[in-house]
Amino acid sequence: MYGMLYESVQHYVQEEYGMDVWKKVCRIVDCKHNSFKTHQIYPDKLMPDIAAALSACTGESFDFCMNFFGKCFVRFFSNFGYDKMIRSTGRYFCDFLQSIDNIHLIMRFTYPKMKSPSMQLTSMDEGGAVILYRSGRTGMSKYLIGQMTEVAREFYGLEIKAYVIESQNDISGGTAGPIKMTEGPLTVIVKYRLDFDNSEYMAKRVNTVAHPSQVKMPAVDLNVFLELFPFTFVLNHDMKITHAGEKVVETWIMHNPGANPKAFIGTHVTNLFYCRRPKDTTIDWDTLIQMRTVLFEFELIRTGHNRLAYDAVLNMDFENYDDMLLNEAQAIALAKAQEFSDNNVGDIDDGPSEVEIDPATGQRRASQGLRSILLKGQMFYIKDIDSLIFLCSPLIENLDELHSIGLYLNDLNPHGLSRELVMAGWQHCSKLEIMFEKEEQRSDELEKSLELADCWKKQGDELLYSMIPRPIAERMRVSNDHVCQSFEEVSVIFIEVMNIYDSGSTNVQEAMQAVNILNQVFSALDEEIISPFVYKVETVGMVYMAVSGAPDINPLHAQHACDMALRVIKKVKSHNLPDVAIRVGINSGPVVAGVVGLKVPRYCLFGDTVNTASRMESSCDPWKIQLSNYTAEKVRDVGYKVEPRGRVNVKGKGEMETFWLVEGPED
Repeated sequence: MYGMLYESVQHYVQEEYGMDVWKKVCRIVDCKHNSFKTHQIYPDKLMPDIAAALSACTGESFDFCMNFFGKCFVRFFSNFGYDKMIRSTGRYFCDFLQSIDNIHLIMRFTYPKMKSPSMQLTSMDEGGAVILYRSGRTGMSKYLIGQMTEVAREFYGLEIKAYVIESQNDISGGTAGPIKMTEGPLTVIVKYRLDFDNSEYMAKRVNTVAHPSQVKMPAVDLNVFLELFPFTFVLNHDMKITHAGEKVVETWIMHNPGANPKAFIGTHVTNLFYCRRPKDTTIDWDTLIQMRTVLFEFELIRTGHNRLAYDAVLNMDFENYDDMLLNEAQAIALAKAQEFSDNNVGDIDDGPSEVEIDPATGQRRASQGLRSILLKGQMFYIKDIDSLIFLCSPLIENLDELHSIGLYLNDLNPHGLSRELVMAGWQHCSKLEIMFEKEEQRSDELEKSLELADCWKKQGDELLYSMIPRPIAERMRVSNDHVCQSFEEVSVIFIEVMNIYDSGSTNVQEAMQAVNILNQVFSALDEEIISPFVYKVETVGMVYMAVSGAPDINPLHAQHACDMALRVIKKVKSHNLPDVAIRVGINSGPVVAGVVGLKVPRYCLFGDTVNTASRMESSCDPWKIQLSNYTAEKVRDVGYKVEPRGRVNVKGKGEMETFWLVEGPED
């Protein structure tokens, strides 16, 4: 599917349910796309996957989500101006239903890889209409209902009720294609009933009486149609060709040089043409008589160019055919066959060669000669001869395609726009390609910019979380107020690095060496911080400060603080830094924490507990861990080994009883 379908889903899911729901849906379906490119092809299965994920997130049913996506697409394509095309199809909703296939045909120039479904209006009455849907995708029936109801409401002011009355090969919840139990392609076929007020259309378009002046018009000779439309052919009730225009016969002979030129007339149409659109349509009288408003595409079946085919047409004795003369078309075909034979002597083989056999499939490759011609037109019923006439013209986009088919501009209808369209397509093709390339380049640049912005955002978040705890930062994003919080009990840790720098020294080299050593020690301490059990608060000079129990409340804060202290002593000793030592002080109690400052904001702790922890560190001996009395009691009860130091004179506190932490509890 093209990206525009997914763009509509993304836009309206975000608008209806919010960005968080869309992100959750993307995580569920493992969608890596931040945005969708309008002209890029994406997997078909992504649509039902998104619908299933949205259903799980919102509680809505899968069918509701697919219906919602169909409505979203109709709302979204108005941004591209396609609403004008829908409004231009006709005054009534039935006019639109008859034109759906034609709209898809027009869109194939903008979206050349579009695998559009085929839809026909099969019947109508004053209470609504019945449409027949054919597609190679499954699970899209509810999506189409959403599109139909939204088009009727938005462009025609109708509230319709749409439901499925018949279904074949449709599997809800997937678009990979119908399951094949037998050989041959399978097609999803769904018949819908659309209930709406259709009385005005029936009165003005169907149940009308011909004006007397039209009834008195003289009959038109069939040969006039064949001259005006040289690619036209006429079908009887048995679907056999009874009359044909000169150019279609000439083209058939050119593409099938080994066939009997007289065999074109009287042959069943499916033996000469392949019906490309409407897809998988049964070619019989009853079907085609109901599809006179539908545009058909017939592709000419050809035998290809090989020695046997050309020899057959060159050696054919046309004079021996009863009641048959060598007409202009046959003469041209013979001339071109002879020219092709003369120009390709030694290049045309009698049968499949090693080069012509595809080693991957073992099948003969397609002929590299002329391309098959594609005829596009409409079926009309002619009452006078009780036949259907296919008024058509070749479907050609540019001069290159015209030459590849083997036609010239003079072969096209002089009264139509075929020649002008071919020339215009050739002139504008290069401009469109340049425009598409620029848009693709801009889209790629935008996607790279979005990826780069995401990368920068992650880097910014990491930097922010290194300064402010993550939960605090997220709360500050919601509110501009600075967060201030009190904690009943935490354990504050102070670690000082000793003997690395003489404050009276003026030697620059010694100062740089001291910075390097300090960086090694602090980096080692950072490695021992295990979030969320211990949080690094800050470093001031030679002192490293951490806390356990804030900002994440932790009832085991004392144990985690002591575990960290034991680990850092062992870690720094393992570095074998000469003359370097550390000392650790820990105290537990209540604190107040908050973010301070606008420039380089910091998460800071306040309270007497912090001062006491600082005094435990400053009065400690090297390579020792000094605990306050309260902290020692908490960890001693759970198996930590502590030794009394005695009473120590603490600045600002007087004498305090402290303890040494020796080791943790035995495993």
